[in-house]
Amino acid sequence: MEAVAAYFGNIQRTLVSVFEGMAVTMSWMFRKPITIQYPHHPSAPRTKVGGPDTLPARYRGFLEVDTGVCTACLACERACPIACIAITVDKVVMPGDAEQKPVRAVTRFDIDMGKCMYCGLCSEPCPTGSIRHTQQFESAVAHVENLVFRFVTPGKPFLPYKIKKDEAAPETPRGSIAEGIVAARPWDL
Repeated sequence: MEAVAAYFGNIQRTLVSVFEGMAVTMSWMFRKPITIQYPHHPSAPRTKVGGPDTLPARYRGFLEVDTGVCTACLACERACPIACIAITVDKVVMPGDAEQKPVRAVTRFDIDMGKCMYCGLCSEPCPTGSIRHTQQFESAVAHVENLVFRFVTPGKPFLPYKIKKDEAAPETPRGSIAEGIVAARPWDL
């Protein structure tokens, strides 16, 4: 008799558990969905994926470098724990210089986004804020080598920015530099 009672008790507990689970599921069936469709919902398309309406303001996406305000101090390269930033500063003669006088210039500024762990340690020591995270995050490529962002065109070095006392560095819109690099890359060659 006890075996029969235990048998039907197990059936009762099973049915109660199934109905409790289904009650939770059914309660969500009639609520408004809270998911964000990727890359956009057909009824409300976004002009830019990963824009300010979908990601937090402090989101850490791709790194970008504003070469117009980079001081070439190499603090970001030293701060990177996995060495995904490579900077070369040389004495070069700038193209179009009539005096042919060598000056200190950045000849290479590469960031390997395939190795980057998006920690943000490189942007902290930057005195002008030239290296920063953007809200760009799409990095699906056929070859990992395509994730190396080169901010200096070969043969066209840039001069380091000179910080002037009591002057704020000019700032470009966040994400515009990385957006241009991503758009100009031959991703799947």
